[in-house]
Amino acid sequence: MPKSQVRALAEEAGLRNAAKPDSQDICFVPDGDYAKIVRKLRPDADEGGDIVHVDGRVMGRHRGLIHYTVGQRKGLEIGGQPDPLYVVRLDAEARRVIVGPKATLAVAGATLSDINWLGGAFTGPLTAKVRSMAKPVPARLEGDRLIFDAPEYGVAPGQAAVLYAGDRVLGGGWIASTQGAMAQAA
Repeated sequence: MPKSQVRALAEEAGLRNAAKPDSQDICFVPDGDYAKIVRKLRPDADEGGDIVHVDGRVMGRHRGLIHYTVGQRKGLEIGGQPDPLYVVRLDAEARRVIVGPKATLAVAGATLSDINWLGGAFTGPLTAKVRSMAKPVPARLEGDRLIFDAPEYGVAPGQAAVLYAGDRVLGGGWIASTQGAMAQAA
C-alpha cells in the first residue's frame, strides 16, 4: 500500500500517529539524543582518537567515533585541504576515523547477512536501496553478495539493504562488509 493509504486507514481508525511526520533518524530515541544511548551502551565510543587519511597520514584528532558516520563531510575540523574529505570508514578497534576524497566512498558491492526473503525464489532484474531517502538502484544478488551496476556512495556495514522487483519488496539483509569500487578497478 502507498503510505498515503496507510495514513488514511490510520486516521479512520483514530490512531494518533496518522499525521505524524516521517522519521528520518533513529525513531526509537525518545529525545533524539542518540549519543546518550550509545555512550551508555559503549562508553568507549565517546573517546577521542586519530583522524587518518586513507594514505596513512594523521590529519588530526576526533572527539569520539560516536560523532561520525560514513559519508560525513562536515564537522571533521581538518579544514584547509585542497579537496573535500569524507569519512570513509570507522575503525572502532583503533579508535580511528578514516577519511578520503569522495571517490574512496564508492562501493561496488556488499556482503549481506541475515537475508530474509518475503516470497519464493526470484530471478530477474532487481534494485537495491541502502539508505532511507535514496532511490533504489540497479543491482544483482549472487549468493550473499549484492553487486551494484554502478558504484554507490556512503554504504557501510550495519546498514540494511532492501531488494525490490519494481515497487515490490523482495526481501533484504544487513550489510556485513563492503567492497570498494576503487579496489575493484585496480
